[in-house]
Amino acid sequence: MDKTLSRRNFLKYIAGGAAAAVPASTLLTGCKPSSSSTNGPDGASMTMRVNPNSGDQVSLLGYGMMRLPQLPEGSPDDPQTGPFDQEMINRQIDYALEHGVNYFDTAPVYCRGLSERCTGIALKRHPRDKYFIATKLSNFDSSIWNLEGSQKMFENSLKELQVDYVDYLLLHSTGGGGRDPETGENLSGLDVCQRRFIDNGLMDWLTEQKQKGRIRNLGFSWHGDYRAFELLLKLHDEGRYHWDFVQIELNYLDWFYANEINGSNVDAVILYSELEKRGIPAVIMEPLLGGRLANVNDAVAAELKERDPEATIASWAFRFAGSPQGVLTVLSGMTYMEHLQENVKTYSPLQPISEEEHEFLMHIAEVIYGQKEIPCTACQYCMPCPYGIDIPANFAHYNKCIREGNTPQSSGSPTFRSQRRAFLVGYDRSVPKLRQASHCIGCNQCTSHCPQQINIPRELRRLDEYAEELRREGGPL
Repeated sequence: MDKTLSRRNFLKYIAGGAAAAVPASTLLTGCKPSSSSTNGPDGASMTMRVNPNSGDQVSLLGYGMMRLPQLPEGSPDDPQTGPFDQEMINRQIDYALEHGVNYFDTAPVYCRGLSERCTGIALKRHPRDKYFIATKLSNFDSSIWNLEGSQKMFENSLKELQVDYVDYLLLHSTGGGGRDPETGENLSGLDVCQRRFIDNGLMDWLTEQKQKGRIRNLGFSWHGDYRAFELLLKLHDEGRYHWDFVQIELNYLDWFYANEINGSNVDAVILYSELEKRGIPAVIMEPLLGGRLANVNDAVAAELKERDPEATIASWAFRFAGSPQGVLTVLSGMTYMEHLQENVKTYSPLQPISEEEHEFLMHIAEVIYGQKEIPCTACQYCMPCPYGIDIPANFAHYNKCIREGNTPQSSGSPTFRSQRRAFLVGYDRSVPKLRQASHCIGCNQCTSHCPQQINIPRELRRLDEYAEELRREGGPL
């Protein structure tokens, strides 16, 4: 697929090998009519989108409850909410609701299993009809692939959230792989999807719960094996199940480069197009790619600032994610109040990305792609490592050094000594030695859990070999 959007039309492959020309402009601009909500910054109003399946008016900015604020270092854990700062969570949710944000996304596995509880406590203080709760069936563990175990997880979600029904329920990470509980052999994402949701009768039970009103909208989130994505859409097309929404990863880097960054991934333009042609609203995750698109290197930042000196780096990514007309809401894990305030401003109201701006962002994506960072979003799905390695921290340090130009390639370079010192000293400061990549034994337990399909042991080995080479080449620091 051509990476340059000066070609306004591109070929989108669909099931069976047929192809259809899709005007890029219909995917990227021309948002459906949006209503307004309560006043945001400077009296502006949050952009709202309408779910055609339910009529819900949903804020374009959704609150991801995956990275909640924590208590100050040294504070004792709260007996109910552990290390998470419930008072700050309450304040931020209050602010979000006051400024038109009404979609809150959580899951049983987020925040050490406490995200649903913290979210429920904060939202219970507000009228139930003022917000939409989205949670997930995170039945990753093969011990609860059975119907009973998954039912218990759903019932516990209702209890933790303190609600009688869930507005948006997702099958969580439907393309992720796993291990056969009896043989221990690795299973594809397609096989795991079948076992977790279809073969055990769970989807039939969830459909019954929807008919009873305990689930208002039923959908799925997808990472990994594209065959699982195709299977679930096929079941929708055949009328066996109906998807009211689907959650996908979409940002300006993944739009055309997800597959090139990692051959196991699928470009966001393909995922979005498949939903758009079926009229299935898209919920967007990872608009910033775990913060990577808010922490670009100085050269990229300078280009973005030159284009629009008043815009923040992150706002470019958020505007891109919200511009496609079939997007219902864009999730952001807003740990800090200032992040929430900035994102509310970006969407109050949204100024959709123009075609010219889209071309510019495709150029920026090409530059970022050329830096060859490890595509980790720090989602923590790979953790804990049984051997104590802090996988996201290792990758974060490596990516940071790439962005800052501190990955020396030649000892003959005049900047080698300073770059080498920045890499190695920074590595020891940001990642304790016992948690560094050198302790990976290649057990591969983490790989099947990675939504980005990163070959984690291989990347850790590459990082460790690079660090060891730097230690050998330069003498004392």
